[in-house]
Amino acid sequence: MTLESSCSLRYRVCVLLQLPAKPSATMVHWSAEEKQLISSIWSKVNVEECGAEALARLLIVYPWTQRFFASFGNLSSPTAIVGNPKVRAHGKKVLTSFGEAVKNLDNIKVTYAKLSELHCEKLHVDPENFRLLGDILIIVLASHFARDFTPACQFAWQKLVSVVAHALARKYH
Repeated sequence: MTLESSCSLRYRVCVLLQLPAKPSATMVHWSAEEKQLISSIWSKVNVEECGAEALARLLIVYPWTQRFFASFGNLSSPTAIVGNPKVRAHGKKVLTSFGEAVKNLDNIKVTYAKLSELHCEKLHVDPENFRLLGDILIIVLASHFARDFTPACQFAWQKLVSVVAHALARKYH
């Protein structure tokens, strides 16, 4: 990732969330309604099922992301990816970690500091993948909770996945 694209990503996230270019200790303000909408959906999420689906969709829809999962074995087709136990297990792990954001809405930057460092310095994951996974998570949640996933709920969740992506990309800046 070039410095220019890294800055571009930061700018897009800041514009979307109306954040300052240099994040403060509190990354974003959450209204009581947003917190309630996020908590309401999260309380219904089957982390194992939704996590596996979200990661599988990421690997299928954006096949270049598979390069980070070479040790997972057969990722040669959508059927192989969906049935891969390592994809399922890691999807659960990812969504379990995402639950930490839900629990720590007012401290997401600190919550993901170590994961940001790991993904940047050791795993060398393109930070754009965090945004892609967040967008896929929105699709998964909308498909599982269609009746409850109102436009206001989607707004709150889109804000959350954007803040999480920004926090995970923090060490790249």
